[in-house]
Amino acid sequence: MQLEGKVALITGSAKRVGRTLALALAEEGCHIVVHYGRSAADAEQTAADIRQAGRQAWTLSADLSDEAAVTGLVPAALQQAGRLDILINSAGIFPPEDFLAADAATWDRNMMINLKTPFLLSQAFARALPEGRQGKIITMLDALALRPANHHFSYTVSKYALRGLTEAMAHALAARNIQVNGMALGAILPNVNDDPALFQRLAARIPAGRTGSPQDVAQAMRYLLRDADYVTGEVIRVDGGRHLTG
Repeated sequence: MQLEGKVALITGSAKRVGRTLALALAEEGCHIVVHYGRSAADAEQTAADIRQAGRQAWTLSADLSDEAAVTGLVPAALQQAGRLDILINSAGIFPPEDFLAADAATWDRNMMINLKTPFLLSQAFARALPEGRQGKIITMLDALALRPANHHFSYTVSKYALRGLTEAMAHALAARNIQVNGMALGAILPNVNDDPALFQRLAARIPAGRTGSPQDVAQAMRYLLRDADYVTGEVIRVDGGRHLTG
């Protein structure tokens, strides 16, 4: 896909990895709809940085645990930006729990934000894309969640299911020239509640010998959006080989 002049909606793009993806796409010539939940100031700063780079940017707030807010996000983005060519489902939650500690409320919240929201947004995006125009969808997975274990239980199941959704959507939309792929991230940034020193110690368990960075994710995104028009239904693990170690 030629990225110059295209418009991307990126959920959770006010800060962290989502912000890096937004700025990287702006460097490629894209205009960006910056979605945020509660981080209004961060979203405005991201949008300002995109405009400083000479691209257009719009901010939209939506609570991704609220189905009505989710279903309104694509129409609101289209109203502001006029078109959408790219959807990146970057936002997610990561609550810790094991199987016995999991409860219905946590399960439902994970499934809504991490699984149902990408489904609803991707469906709305595909329906709105004019016939004959190429589209791209990326879902954000977790490299370790693709090998389920008894930690972050509801989160892990939601991300495992998201892989299936990614593949099913790729099959459903391939004939419409919409490519759907996933990026499964490893140790890219510490969780906001984690000890940074603990995060750095993860490097010893990664074959690459280091943790990753949001720029590593942006590079994989560039490949999928800019260079991979004949790739769909794939998941790229951006984890330094961590998934190989069991």
